[in-house]
Amino acid sequence: MFMRNASCARFATSRSLYKCLSGTAASMSSGVKLRILPSYRCLFDELVHIKVEGLAPEQSVEVKAKVTDDKGVTFKSSGIYKADRRGEIDLDSAPSLGGSYTGVEAMGLFWSLRPETPHAKFVKRNALGPCLYDLEVHSSESQGHVLARETNERGFMVEGMRRIPLKEERIRGTLFVPPGPGPFPGVIEMGVLGGGLSEVRGCLLANQGFVVLCLAYYGYQDLPKTMKKLDLEYFEEAIMFLRKLPEVKGPGIGVLSISKSGDLSLSMASYLNGVSATVLVNSCNANTMFPLSYKGMVIPPLTADLKKVRTTESGVLDVSNGLVDSMAPENRGSLIPIEQANCRFLFAVSGDDKNWKSGYYVEQMTKRLKDHGKHDYEVVVYPGAGHFLEVPYMPHCATSMHAAVGNVVLFGGDPQVHAKAQEDFWRSVPVFFKKYLDNRTSKNARL
Repeated sequence: MFMRNASCARFATSRSLYKCLSGTAASMSSGVKLRILPSYRCLFDELVHIKVEGLAPEQSVEVKAKVTDDKGVTFKSSGIYKADRRGEIDLDSAPSLGGSYTGVEAMGLFWSLRPETPHAKFVKRNALGPCLYDLEVHSSESQGHVLARETNERGFMVEGMRRIPLKEERIRGTLFVPPGPGPFPGVIEMGVLGGGLSEVRGCLLANQGFVVLCLAYYGYQDLPKTMKKLDLEYFEEAIMFLRKLPEVKGPGIGVLSISKSGDLSLSMASYLNGVSATVLVNSCNANTMFPLSYKGMVIPPLTADLKKVRTTESGVLDVSNGLVDSMAPENRGSLIPIEQANCRFLFAVSGDDKNWKSGYYVEQMTKRLKDHGKHDYEVVVYPGAGHFLEVPYMPHCATSMHAAVGNVVLFGGDPQVHAKAQEDFWRSVPVFFKKYLDNRTSKNARL
């Protein structure tokens, strides 16, 4: 049985325990202290309170942050601050006067991190170890002189969380089972195009009281390295597996998706049984990238219109209009019949999504639902946010290599606006799933 492979992360610590730990302060010979409250250890999606003490009144300093991702890429950020009359700086209330962000931004050092390698997207694959953020206070007068430093350990798993590498029949991924007697609502989490597996979103969601299956579908372990076609039966097997677990509350499960995995989740909800709630982030209303087959039926993908791809002055591609119109008569065969779904939908749309026209696609999906007398959906729009709407304090990614294009493209978004959107969106996800996956209120799923 798969449970034999269960393991718990050594770093795992409960949210309540984090709150009980006293804040730490690191100082050097200067007498300046850098404090991270309530503790230098926290979960990745948790806010921390950063203070600097022991400075001269109205002294100017630069507070810097640095972290290295799983690919070895270093990300850096900084804020320039002026101490108050007591020689203190509180990032909760003091404005940054320059650096990688400005204004009062308690978590600006985290969301404004920029890669030293151009166009790199922050990569964190598994949830076992924390991300280590090195924070330093630098003198503005003596360049390179470090007055104080501290490390913020931002982990992923609460105490008692079970992380189970999954190799069950064809299914590959990682299962997260939260502590407690259960049963818990079950959710399948799928990431962006590019293959492999990231456990960040799934694990952080599991901390909120969900059994989460982070599902890989190519480019992982013995799954195909590249993808030429997909079969929906694979995702059907994943749904059936999750629903049968004794730790999972029925009758249906949820699906959390983004970008390409969004149209996969739409197909799952429209063709398969057992899906009660689906979250789609910046997704398309039609099948994209690969043919999708199910029981002899094949849904062709939308094709690219290379004439509409433009090169910006910086040499980065703008592919926002690069797909043919999903609503054109000749492309109707790629549309996913969302009206067949018997679940609740939460559509999240970024107003500055440069990957594709996610706002247009949601308009078409909701219109199709309404045309069939269905109103079981919610739409949240974040003007100014970019394509990769992820967990709070994840560094913003405006440009990066596109797995389907094979070149660096724009993904859009204003970093500051995007950061606020991620915080708001992530708060709404567990609320949505708990509302519609509770067995007393979930009545929509085809069983």
